[in-house]
Amino acid sequence: MKDIAREAGVSASAVSFALNNRAGVSPGTRARVVRVAERLGWRPHSAARALSGESAGVLGMVLARSAGSLGVESFFLQLMSGIQRALAPRDHALLFQMADGLDAECELYRRWWAEGRVDGVVVVDPRTEDPRPALLTSLGLPAVVVGGMADEGAGGSEAPRLSNVWADDAGAMATIVRHLYDLGHRRVAHIAGVAGFAHTERRIASLRTEAARIGLADARSVTTDYTDAQGAEAARRLLALPAPPTALICDNEVMAVAAVSVAAERGLAVPREVSIVSWEDSVLCRTLHPQLTSLSRDTEEFGRHAAEQLLDVLTGGPLRQVRTPLPTLTPRESTAPPPPA
Repeated sequence: MKDIAREAGVSASAVSFALNNRAGVSPGTRARVVRVAERLGWRPHSAARALSGESAGVLGMVLARSAGSLGVESFFLQLMSGIQRALAPRDHALLFQMADGLDAECELYRRWWAEGRVDGVVVVDPRTEDPRPALLTSLGLPAVVVGGMADEGAGGSEAPRLSNVWADDAGAMATIVRHLYDLGHRRVAHIAGVAGFAHTERRIASLRTEAARIGLADARSVTTDYTDAQGAEAARRLLALPAPPTALICDNEVMAVAAVSVAAERGLAVPREVSIVSWEDSVLCRTLHPQLTSLSRDTEEFGRHAAEQLLDVLTGGPLRQVRTPLPTLTPRESTAPPPPA
């Protein structure tokens, strides 16, 4: 800053005002300081700005899942793309890190807060028993939760402690079940995600509710870690039952593709003998043969909403619960009426 002040012929405080876009300098002085800073190659130092109470210009996101599940699932790549799309015009960056479990994730939040490393965090995979909202509230670290929370969000009546961007998992499951029921399916199985995730439990509960309401003879859920390996194993167990399901609902496209492979392994034709639905849509669903019936939503837009909500909180905006549009079901080649009894 002293070098810039000397070159621009102004005081160091004027340089600070100009580079931090504060009042106190004329437009001409501000423009001259910025030109000199650019010529000298000056960039803000995030650690120094944190020490002086300035914004770090960084949002954090931690994923406490296996690296294998991230490598094959498109949801998080699209989510992060949407987040970055919102941050780029605001000159903010996204700091992403994997964590070995929920305890490690919480410890990372404590360290980031203590070091002033991030201005706020995007929290994913809400749990039914989740320590993160209370921790982040106690730290005073701004956050937005992506996905319906167990106690808050999804239409809860309590005032939110954190901002929340969520989709209606129960309504989406009901859409899928109605589609399969209308085709004639009465035995439906759900290859679900991780047990204890709030959205997993909500989808399982919705399947049971819909099954009881419309009179499905058999509806069950099997939890997995979202990987193709566990998805395939769940499909093998379900299709080996004495009265196997005639339709499988898979919580991501990777497990849906694995289920198609298992059906072929057992000599079952999709969709003539078993129908398969993917909860997430992706290029895999559209290029596989048969093409997969899928729930379609704009995941990038989901990420953009989350980032914009967090940026709004950082500038003094209120905590809000934002419900995204209900995903639409895109019927393709993988669903059809079940075989005759």
